[in-house]
Amino acid sequence: MSTRWNFAGEAFSLPAARAKLHGMVASLSSCWQLRSRSLQFSSLPCLMGIVNVTPDSFSDGGQFFDTRKAVRQGLQLAEAGAAILDIGGESTRPGSEPVELAEELDRVLPVVEELRRQLEIPLSIDTSKAEVARQAVELGAEIINDVTGLEGDPGMLEVALQSGAGICAMHMQGNPLTMQAEPRYDDVVADISRYLAGRRDALLEAGIELSRICLDPGIGFGKTHEHNLQLIRECGQFHQLGCPLLVGHSRKGFIGRVLGDKELDRTAGTVGTALWLAQQGIQVIRVHDVAAVQQALLLFAASGALDPA
Repeated sequence: MSTRWNFAGEAFSLPAARAKLHGMVASLSSCWQLRSRSLQFSSLPCLMGIVNVTPDSFSDGGQFFDTRKAVRQGLQLAEAGAAILDIGGESTRPGSEPVELAEELDRVLPVVEELRRQLEIPLSIDTSKAEVARQAVELGAEIINDVTGLEGDPGMLEVALQSGAGICAMHMQGNPLTMQAEPRYDDVVADISRYLAGRRDALLEAGIELSRICLDPGIGFGKTHEHNLQLIRECGQFHQLGCPLLVGHSRKGFIGRVLGDKELDRTAGTVGTALWLAQQGIQVIRVHDVAAVQQALLLFAASGALDPA
C-alpha cells in the first residue's frame, strides 16, 4: 500500500501531506484585525512575548514584579523579535488564587502605558476581568487575551465588542484552582474544537467580527500530560474553525516530563515544539524565550521546512 499522497501533482509522505493540508487551511486565516491595525501572517508564526507582572507565575514569577523590570523585559523581547507583547498581572498557574481588581490594575496599567509609549508593536492584555481589559485598551492595548474564553466576567463580551480590540478566546476546563483535578475528555481534540467553535459563535453573535477572533486550545489548562501531547500533535486540526490560532506551550510541565527531568531548563523543548507548531501553520506562538525561538524558526524556514508565504 502506498504511503505517498499527492497534492497538485506533488508526492508527499502522509505526515508531510497532513502538514501541507494544514498550511493550506491556515492560509485562509492570513490576518488578525486588531484595534488600530491588521496583523498580517506569513509562513513564519508571529511570536507573542510574555511579560508576567506577577510574584507567582509558574516559570518567571517575581522576576518582573516591578514596573521598571517588566518594561525592560518587554523592550528586550521586542528587540529579540516579538511581534506582540502579552502583559498579565494575574498568575493562572495550576492552584493559583485570583487577584483583586485593584491589585491587577496597579500591576499592569503602568507597564502597558510605558511600553505603548516606547514601542510600535501591538500590546495584548492577558486578563479575564472586563475592567482591566477596558482600561488597558484605553491606554493602548490592541488585544484582549482571556484564558476563560470571555466567560469569566459577564462584562467581558461588551468590553470586547466596544473596544474594537483583537480577541483571543482560550479553552480551560475548570479554573486555575481546579483545572488539574483529573481533567477528562471523550476526545480531547474534538471536545476542545466544539468548545472553541461555540466561543467563536458566541463572539460573532455578540457582534464581534470574525476577523477579530483568535482561538487558543489552552495547553496545560485542564489537561493531562497525554492531552497536552495530543493537542500539540494535532493542533493543525483547529484550523477548520476558520480563525487564527494561538498556542502557549512555553516552558510548561509536559516538556520536563518528556525530557525526564522536571527541573531541567525547558528552553530547548520549547523551541522544538515551536518548530512543529510552525509546520502546522499555527499563526501565533506565545513564548518566554523569544530570541531562541525566533532564531530557530528563521533557520527552520531557511532550510526549506516551511512553505513561503
